[in-house]
Amino acid sequence: MFASSSTAKDIAAPATLDVLLLQLAGELYSIPSASVREVVRYRAYTPVPGSPPSLPGILSQRGTILPVVELRSLLGLTIAPITRAARLVIVAHQDIDMALLAEAVLDLAALPADALQPLPAALDPARARFLRGIAHHDLQPVMLLDLGELIAGLRAGA
Repeated sequence: MFASSSTAKDIAAPATLDVLLLQLAGELYSIPSASVREVVRYRAYTPVPGSPPSLPGILSQRGTILPVVELRSLLGLTIAPITRAARLVIVAHQDIDMALLAEAVLDLAALPADALQPLPAALDPARARFLRGIAHHDLQPVMLLDLGELIAGLRAGA
């Protein structure tokens, strides 16, 4: 009796990728906002002796022990001292919870899905491994982190 019809608005509506924008070593990175549980102010974590630089310690957040991931070390970026702008981004991806250390959390943004471009060929392969692509937000390049690959790299001891 009732026929469903898609309107021109439904067809023309571009898909967007909702992301959280982070600053790491002066560069913009993003993670899918659907994976973000919360963003908290930086606080000291408990160091884990013998752990790699990309996993410097653990912290307890709401009764859950989380590994702290030093993204700058993992991506081969310069590590600067912690400032007041530093944040811990608590993420959940594929049943893995972790705290990502960011120099600053800037904003939530909706990037057009078709704006995601391939990574430049000249990008260091060790860094490119953890990235899904590059987009632009407010005329600045934003690299989208691949959380699945990040977890795989941490498991492999990257």
